[in-house]
Amino acid sequence: MKNVGNNKKGFTIIEVVLVLAIAGLIFLIVFLAVPALQRSRRDTQRRSDVSRFMAQLENFAANTNGTYPTVTEANGTFKTTYMDTFNDPSSGTAYTVQGTAVTSAAAGTIFYRTGASCTATGLGANAVAATIKLENGEFCQDNR
Repeated sequence: MKNVGNNKKGFTIIEVVLVLAIAGLIFLIVFLAVPALQRSRRDTQRRSDVSRFMAQLENFAANTNGTYPTVTEANGTFKTTYMDTFNDPSSGTAYTVQGTAVTSAAAGTIFYRTGASCTATGLGANAVAATIKLENGEFCQDNR
């Protein structure tokens, strides 16, 4: 007697659709996560750059009897002498230093204030603060 059964091998259409749906979900998750990770990496770099900026301000003050550079000096001789490579991670162009409010500052701009901290102003000549606009908020660091 002959065995009459369906002996075909392969995948059913349901199995193929299920695998494609799972692969699509994985690609969707990756494509959503990658830009967020890139923004986070750029913001981390900006925070690091502000910390380095503040460290070099202290170095400048130590070399100039405790005086900090003006905004004009910070964009000129300070940047060329103390900050060797100092570029914004998204544009690759050099940071600019401004004394205006950070909300009006463009990307790649550090808002630098003397006589201030991140929370108060009018603190005297030996207090400085630097703020940068991030892709997800702002970051401020002071020497207090």
